[in-house]
Amino acid sequence: MGLRKPPLYDVHADAGATFTEFGGWDMPVEYDSIKAEHAAVRESVGIFDVSHMSEIEVSGPDATALMQRLTTNDVTALEPGDSQYSAIVNDEGVIVDDTVVYRLPDRDERVYLFVPNAGHDEEMYDRWTSFRDDWDLDATVEDVTEDWAMFAVQGPDALDSVTDAAPDAALGDLSKFQATFADVAGVECWVARTGYTGEDGFELLCPWADAETVWAALEATPCGLGSRDTLRLEMGYLLSGQDFDPETEPRTPYEAGIGFVVDLDTEFVGRDALERRREAGVEETFVGFALLDRGVPRHGYDIANSDGEVIGVVTSGTMSPTLSEPIGLGYVPVEYADDETEVSVLVRGREKRAVIVTPPFIN
Repeated sequence: MGLRKPPLYDVHADAGATFTEFGGWDMPVEYDSIKAEHAAVRESVGIFDVSHMSEIEVSGPDATALMQRLTTNDVTALEPGDSQYSAIVNDEGVIVDDTVVYRLPDRDERVYLFVPNAGHDEEMYDRWTSFRDDWDLDATVEDVTEDWAMFAVQGPDALDSVTDAAPDAALGDLSKFQATFADVAGVECWVARTGYTGEDGFELLCPWADAETVWAALEATPCGLGSRDTLRLEMGYLLSGQDFDPETEPRTPYEAGIGFVVDLDTEFVGRDALERRREAGVEETFVGFALLDRGVPRHGYDIANSDGEVIGVVTSGTMSPTLSEPIGLGYVPVEYADDETEVSVLVRGREKRAVIVTPPFIN
């Protein structure tokens, strides 16, 4: 089976983008350079095509109950136009995926849209429908991944960019994690003040067929997934498949540093396991680190203590374009997690001195 393509694949190719496989999709990784695109987002505004992200819509009389039982945060706290970051865990409390849950305007009943990671739409659709049927809940679950294109406009000038394209929408009134439907260049879009870069920004969902109209209306530097990765890494944000994975990197929200999305006052799959884990405490935890020696940390490299004993593993690493310093993320025992703790990273078999840093790496 071939790779899936975003609706603007040809537009990106014509703009000189290079492509990479990600989550089963053929996506632009860079246009000019990762460094230039990274700087555009930190200093002005960039736009990412993130149409590879999954979208699942849940509606019906029992939509809230279904969402509540399958995500760790408190869905009942959401009003129309609100969203929340959350986790999806298995019976053992291990993260299957992280997601943003939006409550859309009501259509007779409550309607939710949640955004799993790329390539997870079929898995999440099956998970939701299976549990719905097992629990005999009255809810409609639809995989709408290829109904919606999704763009992220990020950076200090993001508000100006989206306001110019949607002058009648008062998008500046949206607080972080709020969303609304808005007319963008004559196209109705779901516009949320969310993002994955650490900068102010908006994520827009528009009909697949109208993607080019919306993309063209947004004045911003086109950016690929390469700079999206370096931007999120500077903030210490998790990447599915690297910083957690139920098979290769099984971690609970408490280990992964997102315990704040777990509401134990609600009932959900994996709740009891997470309550036990919280009471017992974790043995390993997610940390950032900065290399003091030359080298670039990469996924899978070992982390060692001052005696040379391997104590952990790098899950993400890069040369920070903002700091011009090598930085990374990974898991270490809690006794090594304090800031300024000296460790080393084995870069191609050679020890490179490093210190623990609590993300974000930049202000």
